[in-house]
Amino acid sequence: MTMLKTTQCLNQKRFELFFKYMTACFAWCVFILLAAILIALMLESWQSIQHFGVSFLWSENWDPVQNQYGALVPIIGTLITSFLALLIAVPISFGIAVFITELAPEWLKRPIGIAIEMLAAIPSVIYGMWGLFVFVPLFQEYIQPTLIESLGDLPILEYFFAGAPFGIGLFTAGLVLAIMVIPFIASMMRDVFSIVPPMLKESAYGLGSTRWEVLWKVVLPYTKTGLIGSIMLGFGRALGETMAVTFVIGNAFQLPDSLFSPSTSISSAIANEFNEAAGLQKAALIELGLLLFLITTVVLAISRLLILRMQKKEGKK
Repeated sequence: MTMLKTTQCLNQKRFELFFKYMTACFAWCVFILLAAILIALMLESWQSIQHFGVSFLWSENWDPVQNQYGALVPIIGTLITSFLALLIAVPISFGIAVFITELAPEWLKRPIGIAIEMLAAIPSVIYGMWGLFVFVPLFQEYIQPTLIESLGDLPILEYFFAGAPFGIGLFTAGLVLAIMVIPFIASMMRDVFSIVPPMLKESAYGLGSTRWEVLWKVVLPYTKTGLIGSIMLGFGRALGETMAVTFVIGNAFQLPDSLFSPSTSISSAIANEFNEAAGLQKAALIELGLLLFLITTVVLAISRLLILRMQKKEGKK
């Protein structure tokens, strides 16, 4: 009997040791995969890196005939559309999350949650087609002419709302991106708000606080770290979006004069030209992919550092 128990304990320890090392290998696979992607991108783009050097980052030329390539236009297009999408999506997502968790009646919370999840599940190509066939004609005929006429002559705003109403361009791409990331950010914010202990809110209500005071002085301080993480993850998703942006951004390698100007992004440039690219052009497109990889990594790293700093400050308090 003693021998049997000893054998069982030994087998259990071996299994636990095996399980520990197996899960550790799975965890290390994440780092290995990231390193493999980075190395592959660097090797495939090395011809472009050697040929153009650092000037690739600020050159606006993209001429396959002359074999001259620069990343400035795609980088600017990517950043403008992503920031514009966040500017539109964050307030709306915040409002949706607050309504679901704090204001909506119980019978309405579940249908709204299901609708948000359904919107998040729609493929990006559907958003792109919808933007091209619905938003672009609407913007070209009604919205952009009105904005140009009313805001085009005002100081500062004239740089944002000027030019011909093409319908396609940075503004349309940013709006379609915003619609895409709203369900993503709203869903994460809802989950963040849901972790607030009910006792905290009930205590505030018991002291006579209004709903706005509970939200501003209890819910937001408790969840601000998670909210920033949700926003930055939404920003990371907007940076890498391809198909929806490709449909409506205009795909023009030119520096934008305003938000209504056609331009391009890193992902749309790769999607449009990679199939027919060869030699130096292919290497330049892969270098664009490397830049997008690095930009996304930096954004997520900065967001993580911000979250850690906020957590340390909260710990000191």
